[in-house]
This record gives sequence, C-alpha cells and structure tokens, in this order.
Amino acid sequence: MTNGTPPTSEIFTAAVALTPAEPEHFDLAFTAVTQPCPWPKAYGGDLVAQAAAAAMRSVTDGKTLHSMHSYFLRPADIGASVRYEVEVLRDGRGYSTRQVRGYQNGKTLYVCLANFAAGEPGQTFEAELPELAEDLPDPEELPGSAAYLAELSGGSMTEESKAYWSGGRGFDMRHVPGPVYLTVEGKQVPQQAVWLKPFDPLRSVEGLTDAQRDLAALAYVCDYTILEPVLRVLDLPWAKPGLVTASLDHAMWFHRPEPVGDWLLYLQEAGAAEAGRGLGSGRFFTRDHRHLATVVQEGMIRPT
Repeated sequence: MTNGTPPTSEIFTAAVALTPAEPEHFDLAFTAVTQPCPWPKAYGGDLVAQAAAAAMRSVTDGKTLHSMHSYFLRPADIGASVRYEVEVLRDGRGYSTRQVRGYQNGKTLYVCLANFAAGEPGQTFEAELPELAEDLPDPEELPGSAAYLAELSGGSMTEESKAYWSGGRGFDMRHVPGPVYLTVEGKQVPQQAVWLKPFDPLRSVEGLTDAQRDLAALAYVCDYTILEPVLRVLDLPWAKPGLVTASLDHAMWFHRPEPVGDWLLYLQEAGAAEAGRGLGSGRFFTRDHRHLATVVQEGMIRPT
C-alpha cells in the first residue's frame, strides 16, 4: 500500500503518454511530463522511456526498436513538461535511425540515437543464465519493498522516500541478495538479481502498440536498479547520508519481444568504479529464461 491506496503501474503509462507538438528544430515533436519522485531531480528512466516512445511513434512502417544509446546532459525538473524533438536520420528497407533530443527550460537535457529493424530470417542464440541465477528463490518467496521497509528507518530515508521505494515506482521489485535501501544486505559483491513486474496490468498508451509499450516499459524500469551492483560492492546504500548519484550515459539492446506482465528476472553486475563514476550492466530474462534485453549504464556516484 502507498498512502492508503494500492500501488499501481500507472506512473509508467502516465510517463510515456506523449502529446504531439509543432517541431522547432527537427522533423517531429512531442511533449511528456516527468513523474513524481522524492529526489531533487526527475527519474532518468522517464527520459529514456519517453524518448523511446517518441522515436517509436516516428517509425510507421512496422520496424521494431532494437537499440538506444543515450546521454543525460542536465537534470530534469520533476512534474514538468519535456519537449522531445525527433530527427529522421535514415529510413532504409531493413533499418531506420532516429535522433531524439529532450528540451526543458530552453536547454537540451537529454539526447539519444535509436535504431529500428524490419527483422529477417536468421539463426537464434540465447546465452545460458549465469551462475548468479542458479538456485534463486522464486519472487513469491521474497518480500516486496513495502514489507521489507515497513519497520526500517534511519540514514537519509524519509517517509516520502520509503513510500516511493515501496510502491511509487510502478513495479514490484524483489532483490537477491536483499536490497540496498538502508544498508547493503547480504554480501558486498558486484552482482545482484532483481525480480520485477508491474503492480497491475499495464494500461494502453495512445500512439503505441502494446508491444511498443512493453519495450518502453523495459527502458523505463531498467534505470531504477542498474547502479545498485556498484553501490553494493562499494558498501553504499541509497540512504547513506550525502550520497549523490546521477545517470551519465545509457545503452540498451532489445533482443526479442515479450509481454511485460509476469515476473521478469533482471540480472545485474558492476563493471567498474573509478573517479566518481560506476558502470553497471544488466540482462532481462523471462521466468522460462528467454533473454529479452541487455542494458549498460555509467553513472556518477558521489559518496559525500
């Protein structure tokens, strides 16, 4: 429960609800509103998912988004409109490419390249689950964030941030080892697994097919925990006083489609930490081990 009401996935579908606008710089434009969160800046996944939605709405010949490469240039205001301008860089028979820039307060705050593929017959390969995924408990055996946080307090955690972690992100998330909210639970290792699924069935989004909405959902939810393996190995819980993090750049590849409704397994690993930056990578799998998407992100990690 969040503020007495059941948690819902609507925060995601509200984030990717775009309004067409007159372009000022490129070929098409849309506006979208960043969603509430208890931090000084908007959640970076809002920008990635909104840009993905804008790019997908510009491709009308059936091609599917297969990769995004993003840079976060400035923090975005919370609950405020971001203007996304889409440049049509190429439309070929097999592939199409878009550049998307996000503007707020007259400045560029986000930019990405998105690539689309028509798809063609070819051989299939899926990597086996890594050792981290062996003998994982089922998500039903693990506490949700609300249950985990119910009796906890301390550090920089407030009632507002506790409510947000518990039910304000649109997705139920269950960690193995335990979460890194107030302390780093479990071993100080550079890997973790997160089971996740929407709190309730995803709503339709105007201008997107359900398959496109589900791709945007992966782009949206991936940013919440992608830096956590770095925080875990450095023994830096989210509620450590003075800790500041920010997304710097982000890359994502979508390998195969799958409805986002049941539990997904998000396997994550820290790649590096140096000079105030950390690199995390992650892979999304279905419960029957289908590999859906791969994410790599670098972020600023400032302990004090």
